[in-house]
Amino acid sequence: MSVERDNNMAEEEEGEAGGHHVLLLPGPMQGNVNSMMKLAQLLALHHFHITFLTTDFIHRRLHRFADIHSLSQIYPNLEIKTISDGLPDDHPRSDRNALADLYSSMNSHAKPLIRDIILSQTAAKPKITCLIGDGFFGGLTADVADEVGIPVIHFRAISASCFWALFCAPNLFESNELPIRGEEDMDRIIATLPGMENILRCRDLPGFFRGTETNLVDPLKSTVFDCHQTLRARGVILNTFEDLDGPLLTQMRLKFLRVFAVGPLHAHLNYRRVSDAKTTPSTSSFWEEDRSCLTWLDSQPLKSVLYVSFGSITTVTRERLMEFWYGLVNSKKRFLWVIRPDMVAGADNDERVAAELEEGTKERGFIVGWAPQEEVLAHKAIGGFLTHSGWNSTLESLVAGVPMICWPCFADQQINSRFVSEVWKLGLDMKDLCDRDVVEKMVNDLMVHRREEFLKSAQAMATLADKSVSPGGSSYSSLHDLVEFIKSASRKIN
Repeated sequence: MSVERDNNMAEEEEGEAGGHHVLLLPGPMQGNVNSMMKLAQLLALHHFHITFLTTDFIHRRLHRFADIHSLSQIYPNLEIKTISDGLPDDHPRSDRNALADLYSSMNSHAKPLIRDIILSQTAAKPKITCLIGDGFFGGLTADVADEVGIPVIHFRAISASCFWALFCAPNLFESNELPIRGEEDMDRIIATLPGMENILRCRDLPGFFRGTETNLVDPLKSTVFDCHQTLRARGVILNTFEDLDGPLLTQMRLKFLRVFAVGPLHAHLNYRRVSDAKTTPSTSSFWEEDRSCLTWLDSQPLKSVLYVSFGSITTVTRERLMEFWYGLVNSKKRFLWVIRPDMVAGADNDERVAAELEEGTKERGFIVGWAPQEEVLAHKAIGGFLTHSGWNSTLESLVAGVPMICWPCFADQQINSRFVSEVWKLGLDMKDLCDRDVVEKMVNDLMVHRREEFLKSAQAMATLADKSVSPGGSSYSSLHDLVEFIKSASRKIN
């Protein structure tokens, strides 16, 4: 009888959710699209109709490099639609310096386009009754939802610690803990950030806080503004879990109507994939993945390889590239390194490489333009990750139980790296340094001298992450709460 009752409950859930239609609007960066696409698939598995709205440019990248062709077969209730981002075709959107242009353009012209998508109806689908908007567009999505009369829930692709630090920025200015007063101020401890008291130095604050007021006041103001727009939303979805960010989530629940901590999203989706034989993985990559690196990893000893990747946006000068390269080769450790075609900044076309680097790479290294990162980190040969500390990369490493060396560049990466090293004890923080001797030392500390210490911590955190997305876990329960809230809020619209 229990099996019959469970089947009946599943049919009731499918019938109820099938009457609701959710629109998801991600921010215009790979990390945001990647995590929101996983949320879209999780909601599709709960039988909601899903419209995933992205820009024409991003859709072209996904169509070229990602596995989106299978989405309609796996999830017939998930549809991708596109709008223009308002920028010319030759605009360098993949450059992190272009994000301000994307933000400005979308905020100035996208509102009527999004509104039209929401209000357009077809006989084949119910009308859209809920908007899940990326907090990158906090004001835009809240305005649209108000105009069309549907609830909005904000999704934050950045870490909980970064979102909370940005939200609390006005208080930090009022208490004279900000602004940062030059390089000599960078190691000063921030004492009054709720849930993070005396953990962060000035250099660990999100990258928007850096610099003088004249050159960073506008980006900081707009970012903080959009964080505060989440107060207008019916809730906020975070890609984290209670055992990872509990103290911060407690503070957030004092401010926001609802906090849904449903992460790690990729682990959550993988759990559902295993328990539902109909689903298969779907990537959201903006780059072509070179899977030959997996074959190379198959031939390497257990936990012997350092994986190196600085994400989809970070650029480095040739000088810094050489410092990393010498440090990796001099460490005498095996390494798999992702060097994107557009990763090296500047007009220096000198591609000459010293003989010792070529020889060291040939003996112990493997270089690709882009890698299937989740699979790489889960590979038995990987023993460490030299990362830019983007939030998706941090979570993927954490779930795989892989210790990290953090070299953050911007946005949430500075604060993420501090939490990795000082709060969660999962690795080392190399922020604001780029020296071959430091790289060599940290690689050997992570892979040799402190290997057992970091592996123990990393495996313990991986176990907690797995528990969170399993039945009865905090994120499993929070996703259920999110599903029920969307149904409840949508009923009032229908």
